[in-house]
Amino acid sequence: MTLVVIGGATATGKSDLAVELAIRIGGQVVNADSMQLYRGMDIGTAKLTLNERAGIAHHMLDLVDVSVDVNVAWYQERARQIIDQLLAQTIPVIIVGGTGFYIKAILDDLNFPDTNPAVRETLTLLAEKIGNDAMHQRLGVLDPAAAAAIPKENVRRVIRALEVIEITGKPFTANLPRADSTRYPDALQFGLEVDRLKLDERVDQRVDRMFDRGLIGEVDCLIEQGLLEGKTARAALGYAQVISLKAGEISEVEAISQTKLATRQYIRRQETWFRRDQRITWLDENSDRLGAIEKAILNA
Repeated sequence: MTLVVIGGATATGKSDLAVELAIRIGGQVVNADSMQLYRGMDIGTAKLTLNERAGIAHHMLDLVDVSVDVNVAWYQERARQIIDQLLAQTIPVIIVGGTGFYIKAILDDLNFPDTNPAVRETLTLLAEKIGNDAMHQRLGVLDPAAAAAIPKENVRRVIRALEVIEITGKPFTANLPRADSTRYPDALQFGLEVDRLKLDERVDQRVDRMFDRGLIGEVDCLIEQGLLEGKTARAALGYAQVISLKAGEISEVEAISQTKLATRQYIRRQETWFRRDQRITWLDENSDRLGAIEKAILNA
């Protein structure tokens, strides 16, 4: 069985490396980016084009409309089905993405507490009354680790975490498994790291490129497809800022600046999340990343 995980922060080169590895070992890629699940969210998520995928099969992409709110339990079930099918056919699997919770949901035996509609409704109404920032601050008091992992813009996930705390009486992160409760014990996990200053430069270039390539137009199309009806997709980096731009709340210059800032903040949260997992082998950008992964596969 060959199951490789390539994780890490935004703009560290994960997607391209996954394609290179898949070509070398005859593998297929399973997406673990929560926003690349959405159809039409291409420019703002840096989703690889068909040409960039180089003929490699990519799974868990473009599955749902932007009006639909996807949760990690939904993702876990479908991603595992695909992975198990591929492994049963002795096809190497490469999981790639920056959504650490989604990767953990694949690998580990997470237990997802039941929902309570009454509690959810109460928290939703509270969020509408006091705002996202205040809800995120409340989560920070009750469960600092969850607040560090969940961006304040993603109010749906903030509400879900608070709901779990209310239902179970325990922190949201208390429901996460220990490393010894893994579903795929032979998985090889790698994290990509880049010098902080260089990564910040890449973020600036990435965001500028997103807007140059037509992110505003993409958001226009997605609004027609129901982007404003859901809570998950509209909270994505870049998309949330363009929505504010379209509403006349900020200028285009401010939208670009705020997207860069929010991306840097998200990267810090990603780094905090991935660094907690001691199973990850870290690969610097100046190292032979592809060679290191191939060597690990041969020695496994």
